[in-house]
Amino acid sequence: MTKLKDKTVLITGGASGIGLLMGHKAIQKGAVRLIILDIDREALLNAVEELSNNNCEILPLSVDLSDESQLRETIDDIIGRGLQVDVLINNAGVVTGKDYKDHSFEEIERTMQVNSIAPMKLTLGLLPQMLEKGSGHIVNISSAAGMLANPGMSVYCASKWAISGWSDSLRIEMERERTGVKVLTVTPYYIDTGMFRGVSSPVVPILKPEKVARQIINAIENEKIVLRMPLIIYLLPFIKGILPKRLLDIVVGKIFGIYTSMNTFKGRAHDQR
Repeated sequence: MTKLKDKTVLITGGASGIGLLMGHKAIQKGAVRLIILDIDREALLNAVEELSNNNCEILPLSVDLSDESQLRETIDDIIGRGLQVDVLINNAGVVTGKDYKDHSFEEIERTMQVNSIAPMKLTLGLLPQMLEKGSGHIVNISSAAGMLANPGMSVYCASKWAISGWSDSLRIEMERERTGVKVLTVTPYYIDTGMFRGVSSPVVPILKPEKVARQIINAIENEKIVLRMPLIIYLLPFIKGILPKRLLDIVVGKIFGIYTSMNTFKGRAHDQR
């Protein structure tokens, strides 16, 4: 069992949404240091004030995860301070809710950089410390969209398919080499944080942020290798495997209404979780 007491926890996109909620819960579990990475400077200041705790040091770092130079500087800063990250939660994410033909090059680049490339690079930069210590926990927040195609979020789906495949491959490597480093892949459905403001879901319930944060922290403590939310998402790989593609389109698209769920999407300006 992984305990957060006296640990250093790093959360990307940690100044708002489920990132901020997980920060609260990490402190409640006894984390001694919380490192928050976020692009929103004002949100970082507010998060520090909200999370202020005499028993936990809060270290806010402003960084655009899509900028490799900033990401390298941040990794060097953390290591240069002599900090050992015990639990890394790759939570930050962005979404562009529009048909693929309406995307710009910049939107495609940013989505893939923030959702897929940055978690890989940040993990690569901090992993040597974990390997040397022989312990650590890497948590990658993917999405149910990493298992199912959905119109209106094609690039987001691509980014989450990438992170899911990398995350579980990393887990197998860490286990094969008996490194002591644990890897958890999280694949939630839509979360009611504002990032997916306006989406419709007539059958599958939209998740409550507080519950999602609590379940992720519990999954870390119990060393789960995969967490899917809500429970019906655990059936998705099976359903995809047994249904012909056209029938799957009918079940998922028409009966569950997933293929029209982004029709009313509004999102928000800063769309990290």
